[in-house]
Amino acid sequence: MRPTARLLLSHPAHFISLGFGAGLSPWAPGTAGTLLAWALYPLIRTPLSEFVFLAFLASLFLAGVIAADRTGRALGVPDHGAIVWDEMVATWLVLLFTPATLGWQAVAVALFRFFDIVKPPPVRWADRALKGGFGVMIDDLFAAGYTLLALAALVYVFGIS
Repeated sequence: MRPTARLLLSHPAHFISLGFGAGLSPWAPGTAGTLLAWALYPLIRTPLSEFVFLAFLASLFLAGVIAADRTGRALGVPDHGAIVWDEMVATWLVLLFTPATLGWQAVAVALFRFFDIVKPPPVRWADRALKGGFGVMIDDLFAAGYTLLALAALVYVFGIS
């Protein structure tokens, strides 16, 4: 089943899990959700301290577990490609630890998409073994971890700051 605007607006869980509509993109909905998250990041990050922002992200993760589970059941596919809230929350986490320059953020977003698509272990394991909303959300946190490690390696190897 391909999600529609009608489904998006039929329940708050669908609106959240489909990334405010980004998941309805006919091409690369995960990338659309990631790019929307990048665009929204300055708006949601600016007024909050790092600690409060991390707590906020934890609450968004928990909301995503519930929303993704409900939307997956409605679509008949537990980890439907249109569910992009997992990419959005993970992108916000990555951007929190990324230098606040356009170049660094572009590298971080590209690396995140790479790791989310390629799914190196344990990302692939989490994607296959963990089910329901938690499974949808957690594999992207692993991809975010790879992204942060790759960014740290770039800083170290190239002496970039």
